[in-house]
Amino acid sequence: MDEERKQEIGKQAKDFALKDQNGKEFKLSSFKGKKGLLSFHPLAWTEVCARQMKSLEDNKGTLDSLNTAAFGLSVDTVPSKKAWAESLGIKETPLLSDFWPHGEVARAYGIFRERNGFSERANIILDEDQKIIFFKVYEIGKLPDINEIINFIRNFK
Repeated sequence: MDEERKQEIGKQAKDFALKDQNGKEFKLSSFKGKKGLLSFHPLAWTEVCARQMKSLEDNKGTLDSLNTAAFGLSVDTVPSKKAWAESLGIKETPLLSDFWPHGEVARAYGIFRERNGFSERANIILDEDQKIIFFKVYEIGKLPDINEIINFIRNFK
């Protein structure tokens, strides 16, 4: 697929509140004033998803220096996310549970795969006013290039 969704660029991001792997609630609108990276992955406990989430954790310092908050999102439950984060050594990156209502946030962004019961693999970048500035859906088995994301954020005017 590897498709950019240009029609989404400039639209206001849809607000949501989800719990992270530690049960802490995150409300997207509370991050206004920072850029946001919503990194959707299909399912925890899979190789490509693990590499995608570890790339967020490994690049947290760079993302912080670019005034960007990164979040991993999938339909997995909070307890599953917690165990998975611990197994991967993810301590700083919030892994958000879009479990119930099942895939509600992925549906709001038009990337829920009904036939599979999980989201597309996608990266959505928001500006400081929470407008969409980047929206890309990847092939399910393809690892998104974190450097593409970092370079986009670094060069965004």
